[in-house]
This record gives sequence, structure tokens and C-alpha cells, in this order.
Amino acid sequence: MNRDQLAKLIVNRLNSDRELLKQQYDQSKNKIGHFYIDNILPKEIVDEIDNQFPNQNKMSLKKSLRENKYIAAQMNKYNPILEEAIYAFQNKEVVNCIKYICGIEDLQPDEYLYAGGLSSMNKDQFLNPHLDNSHDKDRNSWRVLNLLYYVTPNWNDGNGGHLELWPNGLKKKQITIHAKFNRLVVMATHQLSWHSVSPVLVDSSRNCVSNYYFSNNPLQANDKFHVTTFRGRPEQVITNQVLKIDSFLRMNIRKLFKKGIKENPHVYKKEN
Repeated sequence: MNRDQLAKLIVNRLNSDRELLKQQYDQSKNKIGHFYIDNILPKEIVDEIDNQFPNQNKMSLKKSLRENKYIAAQMNKYNPILEEAIYAFQNKEVVNCIKYICGIEDLQPDEYLYAGGLSSMNKDQFLNPHLDNSHDKDRNSWRVLNLLYYVTPNWNDGNGGHLELWPNGLKKKQITIHAKFNRLVVMATHQLSWHSVSPVLVDSSRNCVSNYYFSNNPLQANDKFHVTTFRGRPEQVITNQVLKIDSFLRMNIRKLFKKGIKENPHVYKKEN
């Protein structure tokens, strides 16, 4: 199926529960606005998306104190269904559905997949608590929504690899949203939207299709530019201090070099 056909299925599913989803987002938007919905696409389509995920040796490994995961954004290297699935979420009608649910009028999908695309996590891989980079790759638009679509069949709650939201800060208990098969999670990104991915606990891969939406205006009036900012988990006292220094240094580099010292490779470089 192509992206337009997939988008029609996504729109139909979102519209079927849109008032409940709007209520879910509205109830959380004062801190970290979010909603999630299951059974976005027919099972056989999602199975095929997962089956065609690239081998991890064909993805890029990001491994540090901050994170440990595989990522891919150069979509013309992989099976076409993966690109079609990603860009289905950028279809105008899908974006309009998300606009209504989240009450955000100005939303722009990102054709370059800056920090989006595909991600895969194996046993012991993780993503520490962090704030997403506040802007797009050219630092012109504000990052406002993160769309995460989980495609691994039979991913049990005990497997780990789940999204964690920290609406009351990193010293308070987090909200866990399980990485359930065929589940779409949409969450707000701003300077207080701390989130993480719990370590994967099983010998299997948790696969995710992700998109970001941007806007000409930040979600919160007092939002300021920031690089991707990491912290340690509550029990990681030393790691937390190291990551504070790391974020401080990277932020000051970006004050001197608007787009960083080198180009971020996590983008879809299109031929034209």
C-alpha cells in the first residue's frame, strides 16, 4: 500500500475516537500533553512493516551515557513500505486530525525526518530522560509534537522499551506508556517535556516508526532554544552530573555555531 492509502486508514481510525483522544490530550496538556490509540492499521500491514525493518547492521548505532539505540533516516536504502509508512503520518488529512485532537492550528510535518525515521532497541538498550532539541534542522521552526508508532508484534509489558513521561520532574514518579504493537503515541515537546525509554529487558528488538511535527510558534510562551538535553535517572546520581556538564557544553557550542560544529547526520538526504 502507498502512503495515501495508509493515511486514509490512519485518518479513519483517529476519527473513530477523536473526541476521546482530544479529552485525553486536554487532560494532560498543562504538563506533557499526550494521547495514544491502538489498532491504527490492519494487523497484516503492521506485520509487514515490522518484517521489513532493516537489520541493525544497516542502521546507525547511537551509544553513550545518554542513549543506546539503532536509528535510520535515509529511507531510500530500505524496503519502500517503511518510507510509505513514515510519510503516511505526514499526509495533510492525518496532520489535520492531529491538529484537532491537540488543539494546535499551526503544524508542519518534517520531510527531512530530522531525528525521526526508524528506531530499534535490543536487550539493555535505553534512552535516558531528556528534552528533545527545540527546533528543526535549520533552526527555523519549533518542534512541538513527537509521533511514535510501535510495530513489534507480541511486545509484552514486561519486555521494557516503553515510553516514560516525567510530567512532575525527574524526582517524581514517571508515567509509563507501553510500546504495544500497533499503538500510536503522540506527545508534546517543549522545555519541560522530560521523557525517556526504559531499558529493553528481553533478547528481542523493539521497533518504532517516528515523526516530529513543527510549528512557527512554541507550545509554551516561555520556551527557549535548547539542544537535546539529557539527565540521569533518579538513581543515577553520578551519570546525572556528567550529563548536566555534557548538556551545558553542547548548549554553549550551539550559541557560537547556530547549526553546530558539524551537520547532524540524522536526516533524510534527498537527491534533489
